[in-house]
This record gives sequence, C-alpha cells and structure tokens, in this order.
Amino acid sequence: MRVLVKGLLAFSLMFFLVACDDDDDDNDRSSMSIVDVAAEAGSFTTLVTALQATGLDSTLADPEGNFTVFAPSDAAFEKLGEETINNLLADTDTLADILLYHVIVGATIDSTAAIESAGTTVEMANGDNVALSLSGSDLLVNFSTVTGLDIMADNGIIHVIDTVLIPPTESEEPVLNIAETATANGNFTTLLTALAVAGLDSALADESATYTVFAPTDAAFAALPDGTIAALLADIDALTAVLARHVISGAAVDSVTALSLNNTEVETLLGENVSLQIIDGALMVNNAKIEIFDIVTTNGIIHVIDAVISES
Repeated sequence: MRVLVKGLLAFSLMFFLVACDDDDDDNDRSSMSIVDVAAEAGSFTTLVTALQATGLDSTLADPEGNFTVFAPSDAAFEKLGEETINNLLADTDTLADILLYHVIVGATIDSTAAIESAGTTVEMANGDNVALSLSGSDLLVNFSTVTGLDIMADNGIIHVIDTVLIPPTESEEPVLNIAETATANGNFTTLLTALAVAGLDSALADESATYTVFAPTDAAFAALPDGTIAALLADIDALTAVLARHVISGAAVDSVTALSLNNTEVETLLGENVSLQIIDGALMVNNAKIEIFDIVTTNGIIHVIDAVISES
C-alpha cells in the first residue's frame, strides 16, 4: 500500500513541476478552481473542451463547490478516437452524462480515502456508480487506472485516470426471466440443454428467486476438448457441479458491483468459490472473460462469458 501511495504521489508532484514554469512559482494554487488547474496543466485539453461544450466548466469552477474529479488525460480521450470525440462534442447531453460520471459532488476524496474505499462502489454526479478496486499496486476506477493522485484545487481534488469512464447502459424493464432470456437470445443452446439435463432450468425460471449467471455461449462450449460435453451430459453430478460454478444465488451482481470485487472470490451456487480479476482491461471469472455485461432479467442478471468456467 505504501508503494502505491508513494508512487502515485511522486507522479502527482512531477505533474505539478512539469505544468509550472518559473514565472508561476509564486502563484498560490489554492486560489484556483478545478477547471483552472486542469486548464493550466496542459494535459487535459480535451476534458476542458468537453466541459466548456456542456457548460459544466462553470459548475466545476464554482468556488462554493466541493468536488472529486477523476480526470481523463488527453491520452485517455485519444483512446476513444477522433470520430467518437467529435460525435460526443455534437451530442452534449450524452457528453454531459459521461463527464458527470467522473465527478463526485460534496466530498473531497483524497488518495488515502480512495484507497481505503477499494472494494466498494461510489455514486457519481450523474446518479450511476463506479467501482473502486486495487489491482496489484494500482488503484482502479472501473477499468481505468489512476495515474496521478491528490492534485488540489480550491474547490476540490483531481485524480488522473488513463481511460474515459463510460456510464452503464440503461436497461429496459425486463419481461423475461433468466431461462426465457437465454432461450430468446439464441446463443446459449448448449447451456440450456445442460441446465435441463441437470434439472436446473426450473430454478433459473423461478420468478421468486434472484440469480447472477455467467453464461457461456455455444462457442464457449464448442471450445471444450472433444467428448467433454457428452461426458458431462452422461454424468449428472459432474454436470451440476460445472453449471453451479456459473451461478450466484440470492443476488443480481451488476457489472459495477462485479468490478468492485476485483481480486476477490465469490461463492457460487453449491458453495464453490470463483475469483474475479481485472486483467488487461477485462473482467475474468477464473479463466473466462466477460464479453457482455448486464443482461437484466425479471429474476436476476446475465453476464456473457467466452469460456466454460474451470475450477479455481
């Protein structure tokens, strides 16, 4: 933990030294708003432009405000591509929602508090949550790595991040349960067959229960060694154990909550634990990568995975 704090604080110090020239040495930075600090730094040009396009620059310049901003660098915005950035600048409602997803209102959360909050979710100014977690020596906000901490302004604090945060997509009110949703999707034929053979299909159709299902696609099952599926279908106990490893009972664990559980284990249907870990910008469940998050159903949530989950 000390290595994390020292490393990021050292970056922040270097950030300030680079951003300042000799003529600014005597300036009192405590008199500068978040927008002023970002503009002067020179590495948040796109962020400042976006704030100005949406009118949020005046909000974050309010001397009476109290904000924590996870600020994407210009390099972070470059990952989106020029076309996406231009489209967002032309759609200020969507852009404002994205920008507010980087802001905590009413609190100055410094590095110590942020690190101590790892493993939790935090509500942002747009009403959606982000996940804070630790990955090795890095503090993560969702999938984004914090590369600089504790850049102070008179009305709050800035932490630098390397990837733009995208709010979760709003889901329509679901009308189908997990089993019905998987059937309608058309990409889970093998999973549905296996659930029926194991007698678990009725459980996932139970409207009075709540589940999280990590659902392997047909392609994921097809990638198993030859004969594996047939052997499992002939061995109900083994099949049930494999399927249960893909189900969390009693909770609908959405994507942000799952990200907050980075580097932890969660208990699945029959008591076996699986690990959740962010690796190379993807959330892994043991060996399986989540490809699609947050398919909401009437009795839980489905996350689509690219492999059948192996034992820990």
